[in-house]
Amino acid sequence: MPADDPAPVPVPAWTPTADAAARTQISTFGRWLATEGRGEFGGYDELWRWSTTELEEFWQAIADFYDVRFRQQATRVLADDAMPGAEWFPTATLNYADQALRHTGEQTAIVAVSEGGHRHQVTRDELRNQVASLAHWLRTQGIGPGDRVVGYLPNITATVVAFLATATVGATWSACSQEYSPDGAADRLGQLEPTVLFIADGYRYAGKEHDRSTHNDELRRLLPSVRTTVWVPHLGTAQPPGTEHFGTLTQGDHLLDTTPVPFDQPLWVLYSSGTTGRPKGIVHGHGGVTLEHLKFLGLHLDLDASSRFAWYTSTSWMMWNIQVSGLLLGATIVLYDGSPGWPHPGALWQLAADEQLTFLGTSAAYLTAAHKDGTHLGSAYDLQLTGLGSTGSPLPAGTAQWIHDTLPTTWLAAACGGTDIASGFAGGVPTLPSYPGEMQARLLGVALEAWNQHGQPVTDKVGELVVTRPMPSMPLYFWNDPDGARYRDAYFSTYPDVWRHGDWVTVNTRGGVIVHGRSDATMNRYGVRMGSAEIYEAVDQLEEVADAVVVGVEESDGGYWMPLFVVLADGHDLDPDLIARIRGRIRSEVSPRHVPDDVIALPALPHTMTGKRLELPIKRILQGAAPSNVANPAALDDADALAQFVPIAAQRKTALHTDIPRRIARTS
Repeated sequence: MPADDPAPVPVPAWTPTADAAARTQISTFGRWLATEGRGEFGGYDELWRWSTTELEEFWQAIADFYDVRFRQQATRVLADDAMPGAEWFPTATLNYADQALRHTGEQTAIVAVSEGGHRHQVTRDELRNQVASLAHWLRTQGIGPGDRVVGYLPNITATVVAFLATATVGATWSACSQEYSPDGAADRLGQLEPTVLFIADGYRYAGKEHDRSTHNDELRRLLPSVRTTVWVPHLGTAQPPGTEHFGTLTQGDHLLDTTPVPFDQPLWVLYSSGTTGRPKGIVHGHGGVTLEHLKFLGLHLDLDASSRFAWYTSTSWMMWNIQVSGLLLGATIVLYDGSPGWPHPGALWQLAADEQLTFLGTSAAYLTAAHKDGTHLGSAYDLQLTGLGSTGSPLPAGTAQWIHDTLPTTWLAAACGGTDIASGFAGGVPTLPSYPGEMQARLLGVALEAWNQHGQPVTDKVGELVVTRPMPSMPLYFWNDPDGARYRDAYFSTYPDVWRHGDWVTVNTRGGVIVHGRSDATMNRYGVRMGSAEIYEAVDQLEEVADAVVVGVEESDGGYWMPLFVVLADGHDLDPDLIARIRGRIRSEVSPRHVPDDVIALPALPHTMTGKRLELPIKRILQGAAPSNVANPAALDDADALAQFVPIAAQRKTALHTDIPRRIARTS
């Protein structure tokens, strides 16, 4: 038998020039380490290994390199490295707002753009003055460390000011976008029993102004702990009675007076998706966020004070918090209130061109849609992007290659991470080559490994994403979890003392990382475990398919059913030819094991509010669970779409108990 042909050698789609690599922040950091006598490293892999084995030296270096303004220095960096419960920078005090507002002068700090041509900007000094005035008012209300301040707000300047003022006085911030219903917002914000509530009159999206006056009234009723409500005019409606006017509270003449707080003082509370129950409140601290975001944004996104930075997001997604932290580095952050696809599919690219962004972040889903649209970005828009970020789901290799082809001088920094750490595990490194379909490397300070079923690290094989050493931005705790049981169950129930994130990944010999999908929604077909990402990569490239979700269902008779549900693009039908092409594409581009048993067209598919597919809830409904038992409607973008799977489950069950061949009706 002839020998198998050797596997083709991967070719990078983008490689930085030597001059460009030398100018990056991460190269500057490396030279600084050598000059300071802290170590000399022959390349990124050596630097990464040092950062994950010598945690104290690495994180102290980050604090020193970025001149973090501690009010009181720590006795040491890491007093206890247990997970959970690592004790970082004991006795240190600081305030996130000190770092975010340290950059002064007339340079623009924030540009806020809203649909319909609405735009305004504030300088660093104007931002500092607004925060100082609002913080002064918060103190007059008795707000300080231990209190909670929340916002039901869009992605606008006032939201940033409210957050920074809350941080300034040492209180804890949390926010929810106005796409959520009052019940959905109360599920999150109500857990904190907040004292002050910020509300906007509405937001703009897809050519419409969405007045939220009625929603605001209902949310105020659902938050009985709120003593004071601050009204933020955005659409121009009348001020509700019994509220304070944001504009009045930010017009005073006060010096910025930040409250020094412990390193692990709660800064903000973020939330899990809440699709299967009440959202978990994930608490992060001032110190951990400050250090982690300086590292992530500075070294891995290569931002500095000359950068113009935007990430398309809502105030409910942790990427909003990442975006705001561009201020830590003195960057100009560009906020956008609106749809990325209105009034035309390239609206986000036009924003990047108009604002001369140097780094734009968005979702993999948006980039995939842009790939389908086929516009040559480099010639269609006057883009000055040196970097383009992608997160939210795995970015298909085909789309990554298209980005490199259409924007050949732009570095693509795909990343994976989570609300859990308010940052990334793997992502971009501006000094390394970029290979389509994978993230460039494990991030500094992140001891990420892929583990097999025996708890052993593997290379070039699929395994569980684990983190074996603590990170400063791991959650302090979950809200209303006094004994830490929910926290331990979420990350440490599989491997004691090791963080298990719930993703299937491959770490290859180059150090690149490939995400295959959620391990809790893993398909196990013919005894072979499979992630869903490869299937989506194949299907998402078809212009006839607008959306898709695949699940693997263990059935009561011992069988295994793997359907693929699709939403078709306008003007297309799920005829036998399209089914054959979908199945054939998966067979040829992924493997015969991944070919679905059935392809079923539906008018819509549900997602979380941040656009993630609901593989596990759909699987459970197909196994007979009621939608109300597997998903919280308030956490979904289209809760009604879940109901479609109930009759499909019933029909499938009937087929299992008759002699009828296992089939399911194809609808379009």
